[in-house]
Order: sequence, then C-alpha cells, then structure tokens
Amino acid sequence: MNKKQYAGRQSLMSRILNPKFIMVYATIGLFLLIYLFGALAYGDKGFTTLRTFMNLFVDNAYYGISAVGMTMVLITGGIDLSVGAVASLTGMFIAYGTSVLGLHPLICIAFSLVVGVGLGLLMGWVIHYLNVPPFITTLTGMFLARGVCSLISRESIEIKHEMIDALAGWKVNFMQLKDGQWVKVKPTAYFNFNVLLFIVVLLVGMYLLQRTRFGRNIYAIGGNEQSAKLMGLPVGRTKVLVYGFNGLCSVLAGVAYALYVKSGWNLSLQGAELDVITCAVIGGTLLSGGVGYMIGTLFGVLLKSIIPALITFNGNLLSWWGKIATGLLLLLFIMIQKLVVSTSGKKKAEAKG
Repeated sequence: MNKKQYAGRQSLMSRILNPKFIMVYATIGLFLLIYLFGALAYGDKGFTTLRTFMNLFVDNAYYGISAVGMTMVLITGGIDLSVGAVASLTGMFIAYGTSVLGLHPLICIAFSLVVGVGLGLLMGWVIHYLNVPPFITTLTGMFLARGVCSLISRESIEIKHEMIDALAGWKVNFMQLKDGQWVKVKPTAYFNFNVLLFIVVLLVGMYLLQRTRFGRNIYAIGGNEQSAKLMGLPVGRTKVLVYGFNGLCSVLAGVAYALYVKSGWNLSLQGAELDVITCAVIGGTLLSGGVGYMIGTLFGVLLKSIIPALITFNGNLLSWWGKIATGLLLLLFIMIQKLVVSTSGKKKAEAKG
C-alpha cells in the first residue's frame, strides 16, 4: 500500500469515526436492538413480516415529512413549535375547501402552500431581523394556525373528492417470484403515496444539506452564528429560507395526514410538534445546533414508530406506555448528546493546548 492509498484510507476512517456520527450510530444500533427484541418476542405473531415493517412508514409518514424540515431548523440552533398546527390547518383548508366550498383539492393545497411557506418565511424573518427567540415566535405561529383552524370549523369535516380518494387508495404491492410467476407477498405488504412523498422529501433534504452551499451555510450557522457572519455568509437569508422550507414540509405533512384520515379537524395533530422534534433529536440532531443528518432522522422516525408496534403486538399494555418509552428515549439521547459535546470539547481543548 502506497502513501496515497494509506492517507485515503485514514481519511475515510477518520470521517466514519467522526464524533458527529456517534448519535446516528446510536440511533441505528438501538433500532436494530429493539427490532431484534420484537423479532424474538413476537416473531411468531408476524412482527418480522415485510408488512409490519412497511406499516412503520405507512402509519408515520406525515411525522417523517415534518421531521425533515425540523432537522434543518434544529441544525441552525432554532426550533419550530408551529409544525403540528400548520399541518392541521392544511387539513382544514383541504376539507373545508373541497367538501364545503366545492373547490378542487389542488387549489386548496396550493393555497395551503402559500400560507404555510409564507408563515414559515415570516417567522424566520422575525427570528433573525427582530431578534425574537424562536420559541416565542413559533409558539405565536402555532396559536395563530390553531386559531384559524377553529375559525374555519370546530367540527370534523370529511373529505369527499375523487382525487383524494385516488391518492389515499394508491398503493404498490410488493411482489415475489413463486413457481415462475410474480405473486403478492403474503401477508400483503405495500407502500402508498404518503410513503413515496416521505422518501422524496427525505432525499431532497439530504441533497440540500450535503450537496449544496445552502446546506453548508446551515451547518455553519448552527456551529457558530457569529463566525458565520464574520465569514460573510448570508445568515439572515439562510435562516429565513430554512423556516420557509420547514413550512413547506409542514404543509406536505398536513396533506399526507389528510390522505391518511380523509378528514380535517381543528384539534388534529395536537402535540405533533413534540413528536416531530423527538424524531429529529433521537435521530442524532443536536438541540444546540450544528450537527444533524437526514439518515439519522429516518431512523429516528423508525425508532419512535417501532415502540407503538411492540405495544400493539403485546396486547396487554396501554398505549400510554408508548409515550413513556418515547420520553425515556428522548432523555437518553439528550444525555448522550451532552456526553458527546463535552467529550469533543475536551479533545479540542487538549489539541489546542
């Protein structure tokens, strides 16, 4: 092995063993460990089937879509508490527009995009240029969106439209080769439009973070905003666009949820913002900013989703145990974050010394 090959291998190993990836490794490892437990405990009940695994995506795609935008917000060192309310407002726009006003769903979705992205851009502008803390700004956005939901209707509105029925019912079954013919996997496993939308949004998020100058600016701002300003980076524009993108993800999550339940309700997705933040945090995104990866967020969504699945297969536990387990997971990962940050800080101090 020549020096160039050795240096390249050392560089690859140093990237793989980067402390920033420890949280992602922990998330993936814990997911595999819990999945192994489920396989051993409930494998005979169908826990290991492809259908059960795909249901983790089908039943939680709207959380995953919103978590993509939240990951970017958290990397900048911010937070957004309005995501659940904006998603609920999207569902109300679609339900009221199609079922009461007789509008086409595409018009309702387009209007939702304008409102959701516009609110996100506005909150980003207020946070940066008026120096209002993200917690206060987005809490105000949450109350605003919830208030508009209640103004539209306090009753659940069923969505009745052939396009919504078509999108909600669209699915692709997994096939297997048996006796020279392609037949459906038994029990039937499939992915639907919501899963496809989640995958597309996730890939877009990956590309933006890892392959664009915009993504590098996001990491720089989260690492040290003052240094980013001194470097001449467009801090204000980047933060505004990040919150705008998060607004887009919130609207798409609302569309996915509307397709999932085929109705709109002013109180739907209450507390969803905390679930979305949890997915991002247990996926390895630091609450202090500067560190986070979309692959970690993906496994964060899966990790959060597998706990209710285990409770369902158990059959003897109340659903509230899922909330308790999720809370313990969040606490565990926050502790790991603190440990990783303090350890890396000590190493940097020793290197400088």
